[in-house]
Amino acid sequence: MQIPVENIYFLLCYAWDKLEEKDRVNVSTDGTNDLLELLSQVLINGSRILLKRGLEHDYVAVTEENVGVKGKLEVSKSVKQNSFQRLRAVCSYDEYSADILHNQILYTTLFKLLYAADLDERIRDNIRKVLRRFPRIQILDLSPFVFDQIKIHRNNRFYEFLLNVCQLIYENQLPNEEEGTWTFSDVTRDEKKMATLFEKFVLNFYKVEHPEWDVSGEYIYWSFDSDDDTNLEFLPRMETDITLRKPDEKIIIDTKYYQETMQNSYETDKVKSGNLYQLYSYLMHQENGTPRNFKTKGMLLYPTISEEYNLKYRYKDHPIEIRTVNLNQHWEGIKERLMAII
Repeated sequence: MQIPVENIYFLLCYAWDKLEEKDRVNVSTDGTNDLLELLSQVLINGSRILLKRGLEHDYVAVTEENVGVKGKLEVSKSVKQNSFQRLRAVCSYDEYSADILHNQILYTTLFKLLYAADLDERIRDNIRKVLRRFPRIQILDLSPFVFDQIKIHRNNRFYEFLLNVCQLIYENQLPNEEEGTWTFSDVTRDEKKMATLFEKFVLNFYKVEHPEWDVSGEYIYWSFDSDDDTNLEFLPRMETDITLRKPDEKIIIDTKYYQETMQNSYETDKVKSGNLYQLYSYLMHQENGTPRNFKTKGMLLYPTISEEYNLKYRYKDHPIEIRTVNLNQHWEGIKERLMAII
């Protein structure tokens, strides 16, 4: 499924809940069909903003050899390194520095972008200019563990957006035939990643654009009984992708992402049966005697780049809809479609 770069960027910003930061970075999506170039420009503009206002600093433990004593004298290390004979001493102290994890990840990603194959030379040159403005920052060996150590608070929230971009770039790097270079994989070809992205996008879209709804996932308990209550502990947990609630209305949306929206059976397009069974289970087991839950609407929502589907059914008092949103159109069209279907 080929989705325009501009729309992937919008999906990411909604999924990360970073619309304000997106506007602040102010990257033009016109004229680019390459996601890595767009993400690179986001890091360039974002880094310029951070450098202008001042990078985040923190106290960092430093142990080094000095002329004279600074901080805590490390006697055993000084003896081991023969520092005293050279009229020097190994000392430990705290230094207020920009060489901290957030800046290290950002600096490392920018540096590695210089070795991305097929990256526009103009963007590469802009990266070099930005890197020269950084203070001394060490380059990390990036890993999932490194990204797990990130701590965001109110005063450094802008970093989170840029670090999300850094992690996306890291997770989609592929070795290149030319030694020392790498290529950026096509994110849209990974159905598992895109399914997660699409779900988070739709969830946060409705949170942002429809604040009159309470929007979240929902745990649903099986309406099964057992003579032995311990048996109930073995039942799997049901959790909806998205549930929209009002006092008198409720919609359960189950998002799906496939390269092909429908399955073909005897040359006829059919809704995937497993998806319908799952939505049916949500609707049946969430009934708890309240009028709202007995009339809950269920919806399967698929992305598409060609044909739109607007299928409507009913089971008892439950409306059931199969909807699609065309991701291969102008962003305003996507927005209008999502606003209209609920």
